[in-house]
Amino acid sequence: MKNINFGLGIAIIFILSAVVTAYTFYELELTNSYSANFFTNVFKHVTGTTDIGDIKKFSSEDDFKNYLEKSKEYRSYGADGAEKTLMKGEIAMTYTMTNDSAGATGEMTQGRFSETNVQVAGIDEPDIVKTDGKEIYFSREGYYYWDQFNFETAKMIMPPQNNGGTSLIKAFPPADLALDVKIGQNGQLLLSKNILVIFNGEKIYGYDVSDSKSPKEKWNVELKEQNYVIGARLYNEKIYLTTKKRINNNNPCYLEPLSFNGKSLKISCLDIYRPTIDIPADVIFTAFIINAKSGNVENNVSFVGSSESSIFYMSENAIYITYPFYQDLVKFTYNFFNEKWKDLISALTLNKIKKLIDYDISPASKMTELGIITERFLNSLDNDEKLRVENELQNRMADYYKNNIRDLQGTGLVKIGLDKFEISANGSIPGTLLNQFSLDEYKGNLRAATTIGEGYFGMFSGFSGSRETINDVYVLDKDLNITGSVKDLGIQEKIYSVRFLEDKGYVVTFRETDPFYVLDLFDPNKPELAGELKIPGYSAYLHPITKDKILGIGREGSQVKISLFDVKDPEKPTEKSKYVLNEYWSEILDNHHAFLMDEKQEVFFLPGSQGGYIFSYKGDQLKLVKAVSDISAKRAIYINDYLYIIGDNKIVVLNEIDWTRVSKLDL
Repeated sequence: MKNINFGLGIAIIFILSAVVTAYTFYELELTNSYSANFFTNVFKHVTGTTDIGDIKKFSSEDDFKNYLEKSKEYRSYGADGAEKTLMKGEIAMTYTMTNDSAGATGEMTQGRFSETNVQVAGIDEPDIVKTDGKEIYFSREGYYYWDQFNFETAKMIMPPQNNGGTSLIKAFPPADLALDVKIGQNGQLLLSKNILVIFNGEKIYGYDVSDSKSPKEKWNVELKEQNYVIGARLYNEKIYLTTKKRINNNNPCYLEPLSFNGKSLKISCLDIYRPTIDIPADVIFTAFIINAKSGNVENNVSFVGSSESSIFYMSENAIYITYPFYQDLVKFTYNFFNEKWKDLISALTLNKIKKLIDYDISPASKMTELGIITERFLNSLDNDEKLRVENELQNRMADYYKNNIRDLQGTGLVKIGLDKFEISANGSIPGTLLNQFSLDEYKGNLRAATTIGEGYFGMFSGFSGSRETINDVYVLDKDLNITGSVKDLGIQEKIYSVRFLEDKGYVVTFRETDPFYVLDLFDPNKPELAGELKIPGYSAYLHPITKDKILGIGREGSQVKISLFDVKDPEKPTEKSKYVLNEYWSEILDNHHAFLMDEKQEVFFLPGSQGGYIFSYKGDQLKLVKAVSDISAKRAIYINDYLYIIGDNKIVVLNEIDWTRVSKLDL
């Protein structure tokens, strides 16, 4: 009999505690392997009903160790997130940037040229291709594969035909297309005037490429102690770099994240920030400002956090860091019992659970105690009552979950001002973010789009008969206080793409159809749902053609779908044109850097598994004007009126006037 009682007690606790474990797996599903998720779980472990507290520096090494000891118990609430690779998975939200050089341009004079498709104009992001209108800088990854014959001793093997490296290619005029030189290092690239920055594993190199035929290494930064680059931006010739390092619990201090130009940077425990409340801290993050010209570190800030998934977004004014948090499950249980189960549970048992909330023990220990308290209560019931209690639990928990879904999971926000490079605000919102485009700063306000409830994988659907998810958009002021919201978008769906454009917001949710929502965000205190459109499939990437035309690239069935939305009337958005491509995938679905738009020619480029595609959107109609089949297309750039399609092993140049091939270079 005791085993039956204990089993029901454990079932009650499992329903609650499994929420957290399920949420971890959800993060891995929703934020796919291309996610460029930069600073992770930084400062606040927030719950829906508690204050997020403040931050402060550690007072001593012992203070650091004591904090880490406590945080070990919090880690039992969920597994670590997957390691993320640099820049993967950030979906672009801004117009394609162009650069027009000064002075008149002739037919064979380099004039306008494209830049990497980035989220915020003027803030560059690392990618495998850069150009200055004269040279193309192309980094090719070495090919690795796992030895599939012995998984126990699996190792990475690099085929000799491609050892990676970064190629400097004379690009203009197209007739002179030629390889100038190849640098041995490969990786994501940034270009700051004549300095080419290469993120190459444990080292970051700065090359002077003034002489494209003879680049010279000018500086390097070496990562120390298993530090890894998780994010970078280039803004006003400064590199904003973030690294993370797994905490050594036995010897956490001091921290030596990197050396630059032969000088080691050491950070004391007393210079590392932490929240005033405990979080599952297992890594130290350090953000740097690095001078792109000299490689010198000009500023840095370090803080403890969690290795679970987070989002990094940078505006011209600030860096925003997000991290997931979970409700205090003991408090959640008490609130449920107190509000919905008070007629079924004894006052003595309820009071014991209430006292347990304030015990100075770990969350894991609290859950153990909660199980014991619940078991003792169930032992006092006869079999008939236990059966009734079990059924009442299922039904009442489903209702309680629906009404309190926003309190069970949320996202903490930290704002770092670029002027002083210090924390200027923090806050929180319900739900979880998809990617960097779930965040956007406009006129001092932050807009955020979240999905709520998806993390539980239908845990409560057995009670309610449906898989409950909702989607919200929040507006926050400069201090990260919520000023307004639009709630309950796409019931039982999740967000697949977001774009904010000035005082408008565009959100795509999906489960079976593609609701395309238009939001009016003109009044930060009263954002509103303006209109919506439901069509088959979904858009994973949104790009503004103009303020009134939005391009959506996604999937319909097993094929790539392109949609052109007219949002001139926000209350009645329409799909002006649609094209279904005979491709099952495009890198644009996961990586915004693969997208290129040429506003002058009114075309855009889309890479596929079978080649590269150029579409026209003239006259509000999508038309495939050129397909290039004999290339494993990765990126495209334009210089003047020439489009360069860049593949793994070749570059093909097209004349944008008649789309004829004018040049080719085998790599």
